[in-house]
Parts: sequence; structure tokens; C-alpha cells
Amino acid sequence: MSLKKFIFSKTFFRHLGLAIAIFTSFMLLLMLWLYIYTRHGQERVIPDFTGMTLEEAETASSRERFRLFVTDSVYSSFVPRGTIAEQNPPPGYKAKRDRRINITLNAMNPELATAPELKGTSLRQALAIITTAGFEAGELSYVPDLSVDVVLKKKSGGKEIAAGDTLVRGATIDMVLGSGLSMRRTSIPDLTGKNIEEARNRLLESSLNLGAFVYDTTVVNAADSADAFVYRQNPVYRDDATMRLGERIYLWLSLDSMKLPIDSALLELPDSLHIINDTLFTTRPDTIWQ
Repeated sequence: MSLKKFIFSKTFFRHLGLAIAIFTSFMLLLMLWLYIYTRHGQERVIPDFTGMTLEEAETASSRERFRLFVTDSVYSSFVPRGTIAEQNPPPGYKAKRDRRINITLNAMNPELATAPELKGTSLRQALAIITTAGFEAGELSYVPDLSVDVVLKKKSGGKEIAAGDTLVRGATIDMVLGSGLSMRRTSIPDLTGKNIEEARNRLLESSLNLGAFVYDTTVVNAADSADAFVYRQNPVYRDDATMRLGERIYLWLSLDSMKLPIDSALLELPDSLHIINDTLFTTRPDTIWQ
């Protein structure tokens, strides 16, 4: 039989139809398998496990078909001891069942650390040492001394501590520093636009303390307070303004950028722009036709 006769024969069309049917069936089975394997459209919202005990979280995760894995342990005062402090992915994230959720447990007992030696170090050095050791710099107080901005002693919880004493990691360490014998003063920093943590660090670097701070009505939760910026301070910043070492600056914070002060230099019109009788001209006034 010639090729032409075979192509137009019933046998050829029968085999062609059979091949198409087999290929179509294979593709349908492949798509069905992929649908089942990838669980298309079966995403679930990850619940918030924060504050739950491990047993409670495992019960909640089993209902949603997620798998919990404890990856770390920390000590936090924001959630009860022995409960979940953090999770990844975060709550509200959509994932398919059997997704692994990494959790961090809040330890039953706080982690302890050794207080560093600060006596005789400069304020800048002491701030770096405190942070590196896992503590937080607290209040600065000054006493008359030959030295200036040099640590004389340190305190925690109002009690004097020595190098080698054990403290809860993250505890606040206050410092007593020398002010010199001439009642030295320090310049007032400009804190406008900085968040509370940046402002506090800038004050410490300037040998000043953070006083009371107030959030306006735009700040409603912890995330807002972290993003809020300083729009007002007292005493106000001036190039020639100074304060005694250890004094406090009070702050007002907001999320409303309209409250930020406008630099008067930004309000000056360029030479090519002039306003006459409330009309804006793009040429010099003496060249305008009268």
C-alpha cells in the first residue's frame, strides 16, 4: 500500500484517533496529579500562635494542618513565660497545609549575663560596651569631678553594681559620670524627624537624658509608636543653645508629616519667580510691561 493510500485509510485515522485519545488522557491525568500535588486553591491563613503554650499551638495548628517546629528560645516580657514569643511565617500569611511554621518559645527563666567593666571609660565607649554585652543604657547623672564624661560608677535598679555582677540580659544600666569642675555644658541636638529610639541614642551621645515623651492621636498601637517621629522638643534646638550635662529633653511624636517644621529657606522663591498682587510671574518685576 502506498503512503498516500495509507494516510487516507481507515486504519490511519483509527490509529490517529487512538493516539489523540491517549495523549489527551495523559494530559488530563497529569493536570489532575499536579492539582492534587500542589493543592491548588487550598491555601489557609496561618493563625496567631503568639502567647499560646506549645500544647495549645499544636492543637490549633493540627486543625489547620500546619507543622510546628521550635527553632529558638528567648526571654521576653511581652508574652507569658513558656509561651510562644515569635513565629515565622507571621500570622495572617497564607500557606498550604503541611507548611512548616518555625516558632520561638519564651523561656521560663530570664537569661543572665555578666555586667561589664565601665569605670574609667568615656561615655561613647561605655554606650558601645553596654550594647555589645546585651544590656541597655539608662539614665545619665553627673557629679563634680576632674574628669568629663568619664564613667565613675554604674547602677541598675537604683543599686550600685560592680563589674562581674550578674544581671538579667537586657537590663538597664545607669551611669554616673564626671562633669568636670567648670560645670561644662553640651549643645542641644536637633531631634526633629527621628523616631524615639534614634532620639534617645542621640541624647545619650550628647550627655543628655530623655524626659517624658508624648504621642499624638495618630499613634494607636506599638507599630505606630515605633514609626512615629519627633515634631517638637523642649528645650528647642538652636545653634547656640546649650544645657547642663545630664539634663532632660521632652519630646512630642506623631505620624503626621504636616506637623514637621518647614525650613524657611525652602519658602524663598528663586530669582526667576516673583509675586505681584497675588500673581506669580516668571520674570523680574522691572521687566514686566506696565
